[in-house]
Amino acid sequence: MAGYTLDLFAEEPAAQTRTELAAGAWLLHGFVLAQAPQLLAEVAQIEAVAPFRHLITPGGYTMSVAMTNSGALGWVSDARGYRYDPIDPQTGRHWPALPALFADVARRAAAEAGYPGFEPQACLINRYVASARLSLHQDKDELDQRAPIVSVSLGLPATFLFGGLQRNDKTARHRLVHGDVVVWGGPSRLAYHGVAPLAAGSHAATGECRINLTFRKVR
Repeated sequence: MAGYTLDLFAEEPAAQTRTELAAGAWLLHGFVLAQAPQLLAEVAQIEAVAPFRHLITPGGYTMSVAMTNSGALGWVSDARGYRYDPIDPQTGRHWPALPALFADVARRAAAEAGYPGFEPQACLINRYVASARLSLHQDKDELDQRAPIVSVSLGLPATFLFGGLQRNDKTARHRLVHGDVVVWGGPSRLAYHGVAPLAAGSHAATGECRINLTFRKVR
């Protein structure tokens, strides 16, 4: 992640609070603010081995969000469809191992939201720049959908869209800032969600982008 500046004093840790987004879904405000510099340092190490890239959807569209993966499995997309694969198709090598700090953060956040025993197998790392977005979708490529999704926000703020189990259900908008974590599972595990186009800006920790870590148990 060349050019990223890690500023340990950019933000003071706020008192941790949480907001219920829906049944089984929680926003943990500032939950990883203290660990953010170390998390970004780990992202830089992962990027050096498995560079960010813009995936192609099965329909032939290029995703506006750049991504890479860490863990035993990585999420990939191409003309053959969406799937998890232990091999990075760009490098032909296994994805970088999940850092111990990543696994610890994911476990603690899941437990805080009421999902103890979470063991992530994959971390999808997304990089958003101005105007990048993530369309409403369900996370349903995982065989084990009993486990929650844990999503960590770093850098520029974003507007998180969280809806219901049907695409046309009403969608609520939630502002996510540096250090926030969203966890959803149980009755909300297959809720439609997305990210509105990112507003331009600059953050002391990540520059002109937002980094999102999404932890999943695949099987």
